[in-house]
Amino acid sequence: MSVRGPRLEFAVGAFLLLALASLLVLALASTNGKFSFGQHTYPLKARFTNLGQLRTSAPVKIGGVVIGNVADVQLDPVKFDAVVTLAIDDRFKDLPTDTSAGILTGGLLGESYIGLQPGGDEVVLKPGEEIAFTTPAVDLIQMVGKYMFGGGSKPAAGTDSQPDAVPPNNGATPPPTEPTP
Repeated sequence: MSVRGPRLEFAVGAFLLLALASLLVLALASTNGKFSFGQHTYPLKARFTNLGQLRTSAPVKIGGVVIGNVADVQLDPVKFDAVVTLAIDDRFKDLPTDTSAGILTGGLLGESYIGLQPGGDEVVLKPGEEIAFTTPAVDLIQMVGKYMFGGGSKPAAGTDSQPDAVPPNNGATPPPTEPTP
């Protein structure tokens, strides 16, 4: 058996420290530098008819700045709407009661997020309250399909939209007709 020298022990120790440091950097990068330790948030709720691809931990933004995330998604068994619980950072606790929420997409095929649009009301939302004004996610595939295939819309009843209809003459000379034998 050979005796391990201090150089080998130092090399192994340095390698382990380097591996731990790289794991710490990876952990910081994957959480965007935010750990949940001591982070103070308050809940708000929003009700949507269509969530699209929205998932838990999706960002909540105002003007492109992240102010929270989606904490939970549940289905209301009575109204069959999706009820989304938002975890908003305490620094933004003065959101007016007429704030609106919409499910948006970053880019053409990007991630879904909730965009908040603060209103002008002086009364603020309290923790646990529901945002009254919401806009559901837009289904891009469905919208393209409606555009490509006409959307199945028919003219309203009582409107004269026949393409072969002859416009009224309004007293002008009648159009020429061929004599009938």
